[in-house]
Amino acid sequence: QDAFVAFHVDKVLVSKYLKPLQIGELAPDQPSIEPTKNEMLVKDFRELRATVERMGLLEPNQLFFFLLLAHILLLDIAAWLILLYFGTSLLPFVLSLLLLTISQVQASWLQHDLGHLSVFRKTKWNHLLHKFVMCHLIGASAKWWTLLHSQHHAKPNCFHKDPDIDMHPFLFTLGKKFSVELGIKKKKYMPYNHQHKYFFITLPPLLFPTYFHCHTFYIAYTKKYWADLAWMLTFYIRFFYTYGSLLETKTLSSLISLHRMLESSWFVWVSQMNHIPMDIDYDKNLDWVSTQLLATCNVEQSLFNDWFTGHLNFQIEHHLFPTMPRHSYCKVAPLVKSLCAKHGLEYQCKPLLTAFADIVHSLKTSGELWHDAYLHK
Repeated sequence: QDAFVAFHVDKVLVSKYLKPLQIGELAPDQPSIEPTKNEMLVKDFRELRATVERMGLLEPNQLFFFLLLAHILLLDIAAWLILLYFGTSLLPFVLSLLLLTISQVQASWLQHDLGHLSVFRKTKWNHLLHKFVMCHLIGASAKWWTLLHSQHHAKPNCFHKDPDIDMHPFLFTLGKKFSVELGIKKKKYMPYNHQHKYFFITLPPLLFPTYFHCHTFYIAYTKKYWADLAWMLTFYIRFFYTYGSLLETKTLSSLISLHRMLESSWFVWVSQMNHIPMDIDYDKNLDWVSTQLLATCNVEQSLFNDWFTGHLNFQIEHHLFPTMPRHSYCKVAPLVKSLCAKHGLEYQCKPLLTAFADIVHSLKTSGELWHDAYLHK
């Protein structure tokens, strides 16, 4: 299956774990492609995958990732040195806060690369550095992230299967279909017709400081990710030791809260610009390519956009080839565009600010559809 090939680097090793699950083989006269899947598209994508492998686009440039890690560590150190040498007055505090936020967000993009096994050829090295970046530099569980994010990639924007859209219907109503259904059923957890307004003061600033912060510890504890919890503890020891020696308790609390809120806002706008405005539905059991294209869109390429979004502006390519190192996205993009054009699939690519605006616009549209259905219009 294309999903299996897309997710796993060492397929021989993973296959060993799957052997006990085998229940038989298809008879020679049985079709290998389900009727809901586009057979020609599946064939062409597999040919594209073979071309990508021959071109070496799945091979990581480790200098590229080393420089990313170096600039993250330099920003992290600089944030502390500013307070050490210039004091804790307002201007040094604000500058330190900004550098710390940038370092944390860039670390979250790097842990994303490591979690997808796209930095090293050896899986174990990806896992090891993933724990360092995610647990020690950010303070969250690497295994927690992998658990949720793998589900997202397998079935993006599929209700009850993608945890990234679990905010429907308790906080937001998402997608045209579900919004109408919710309205017809007279369900109202929030004033959805105003969700495009309260979005600004809920999900972006509060996702990290509230839900993610608690959920990562909850999952790590309940699933007994003891190694992750130990790594996470080193983040808090380091943070409180370095900054606690310079700042009073109230100022330290402000630094923690503000940097988490800024980090959360940056992350939410970037991560949701590719998915919330797209199709949100139940799982239709479509082929790999169709599933990913319906749920993802791209943002225009530029040096700033690449850096600011951690190359998630190439969301389509990332979803089709999740283990591909991010520096190869721009090279495979023309090939993906050609595949989409051949099969009549929409390949959306938009400016960064338009992508941000589309989040709000899609929430406004969904809220209005819910409101009309709720009032029987």
